[in-house]
Amino acid sequence: MAGIYIHIPFCRQACHYCDFHFSTNRQIEPDMIAAFEKEMELRSDYIGNEVIDTIYLGGGTPSILSPQSLERIFNKINHLFTVTSVAEITLEANPDDLTKEKLLLFKNVGINRLSLGVQTFDDSLLRYLNRAHNGTQAQAGFEQARAAGFSNISVDLMYAIPGQTINGFNADLEKLLVLQPEHISAYCLTIEERTAFGHWLKTNSLQPVADEQAADYLQLLMEVVEATGYEQYEISNFAKPGYYSQHNSNYWKQVSYLGIGPGAHSYNGTSRQANIANNYRYVKSILAGEIPAQTEYLTREEKINEYILTTLRTRWGLDTAKLKADFDFDLIQKNKALLTRLLDDHLAELTNGVIQLTRSGKLLADKIAADFFEVSS
Repeated sequence: MAGIYIHIPFCRQACHYCDFHFSTNRQIEPDMIAAFEKEMELRSDYIGNEVIDTIYLGGGTPSILSPQSLERIFNKINHLFTVTSVAEITLEANPDDLTKEKLLLFKNVGINRLSLGVQTFDDSLLRYLNRAHNGTQAQAGFEQARAAGFSNISVDLMYAIPGQTINGFNADLEKLLVLQPEHISAYCLTIEERTAFGHWLKTNSLQPVADEQAADYLQLLMEVVEATGYEQYEISNFAKPGYYSQHNSNYWKQVSYLGIGPGAHSYNGTSRQANIANNYRYVKSILAGEIPAQTEYLTREEKINEYILTTLRTRWGLDTAKLKADFDFDLIQKNKALLTRLLDDHLAELTNGVIQLTRSGKLLADKIAADFFEVSS
């Protein structure tokens, strides 16, 4: 099995925090779709003859694509690849883009899972983030999607936003849980250099939230969401039983995937490829029959560290037996002192060779992974 990720590099406006590749100029959308089709033809062998069980349209803002563009994308996928009848097919959408007609189109092309970029229901914070919707539109967009028959909806939230309070975030959680989405992704705001927030930080116009306070937000998130029946299957992701994101789970399980579009990444177990993050150069190269991507062949140490980083964040944990079988790497033997400290401090549990972080450990997940890196690399 394998996945396909398609990066839609268009947005209506630039959010102040976002450093993903995108453009607000949609004039080249027809050429971009032609390039997607051509790239799929050129690179269909990257994942061999694997059957496709997940398709994910991310961005950018996939929900602003024209009906013709969406139809062309899925026609090409179905022509070139074998897609299972039960494939998870996700489209990221902004609440303000959703109409009855557009939601019907999504269903008709085969999309069966929506990921709604709500971020917060607080209108003042939404304006600060430069989001295009308000809190009322966020709720209405969700309700429209449900009325259109979507039974698998994920909602993105953000916390540790400058100006946000713990009480405000708790109010966001309360509003979201009333809607009962099948899946919740909640991310701590990180301030990236090439963003408006990054510029404001440099000019002392923005005061970032301290790490200790960000941990308080995560603690509240885990307590409130898990208390209502959701399972935290990765530090930033919660789902009702049976509704884990299969596409993202495959990432964390090192399953192969093909990334299409400018800025998209691909992985096939041996190498990682990164497409050029420039719309015009991407289109020009692809339509000329050239693949504008850099290829990185992963070393044994890089594969070990990637496995440690991704699995420690998940519900299923880090399987030391798999590390031993795949890489002849005995993590327990090489990290005795670190592991003993984690167990004694109740930051992790070790059961049948599987290391799982406790709730307290999850607050320090990246630090713990980095400690393993130092010893393992």
